[in-house]
Amino acid sequence: MSLRQQLSEILPDILPANPKEATKGTELIRMVRLRLEGDYSDASLRYHFSIMSCDPASPIAKVEKGQGYYRRAAPVPALAGAQDLLSMTQGRLDDYSGDQGAVDVVLARVRKFRAVASRYCEVNGRFPYIFREVLAKDSPLGNLWKYPDMVVVDWEAGEPVDNGVLLDPELLSLKRSLGIPPYRLQSVSLRLQSNHDLYREEFFQSLSVSLWTQGGEIFYASPIEDEALADSIRHLSNRYGIGVTTFGLTPEMLDDLPGPEHILTAQPRETEALMERLDVRRIASPRLRDHVDWATLNTVRSENEEVRRLFTWLGMCIENERAVPFADQ
Repeated sequence: MSLRQQLSEILPDILPANPKEATKGTELIRMVRLRLEGDYSDASLRYHFSIMSCDPASPIAKVEKGQGYYRRAAPVPALAGAQDLLSMTQGRLDDYSGDQGAVDVVLARVRKFRAVASRYCEVNGRFPYIFREVLAKDSPLGNLWKYPDMVVVDWEAGEPVDNGVLLDPELLSLKRSLGIPPYRLQSVSLRLQSNHDLYREEFFQSLSVSLWTQGGEIFYASPIEDEALADSIRHLSNRYGIGVTTFGLTPEMLDDLPGPEHILTAQPRETEALMERLDVRRIASPRLRDHVDWATLNTVRSENEEVRRLFTWLGMCIENERAVPFADQ
């Protein structure tokens, strides 16, 4: 096995997910040698770290404007990307026949908006959980009507601390005695832009994937400037309780943004500058329920490991009386 192949297998297990906890090159060499087969020089290892960190498909990424390496985020779900591509082309995929460059441009926008939406939630004290495996390339198309792009967790009460929230033990105990979760789960469907042909399908898809949470919302990257379309969406929202929020990001604005890796690992000042570029508008507010539909939840939990991991994470936060991002559990 080549050195690169070995590093591709070793690095995901030892690199931290958080860029703030990046491992310096000297320490990474020491850790890699404990599992590496073959006698390679430090210079060779450093060279491979540097080359692989420039490859979006590799598991290692380098901290920008600093030192150290961290684990690259998982790739964007292939099926979700295809669904967003369908939305962008209003179902006319023939428009992109043979034009891989055009497909790459649209999927790059999808990846950037997914990263922007995640960072926006984090900045506003919310905890996103992104679904990946259920929307992988070989997943059944029916999953698009069962699982959202992400679930956002809002904890009921607590004191913000560095990279988390200290939960109120008295409130946790009270909620437990009443059989009420100390958090709200909201499903989020991500779409690039809305139009008259597809908004109903997108709306009811969002309604479907929200059945096992306490409510749902659609995040649109682009603004909805057609007032007739906005009124139609509000009418559906008033009846079914699905929220709709736009971020004011046109396709051209998405093209101008840095890559998703840069968005997800940006320093506070860079993140603040990114947030200032957004024009977030609530077209319709979600109507959240106090309880989840336990029968539906038990069904999706029994069928899917990612849903089980979601609730394992939430259970650990409650047990530790501290809510932390999923990547830092």
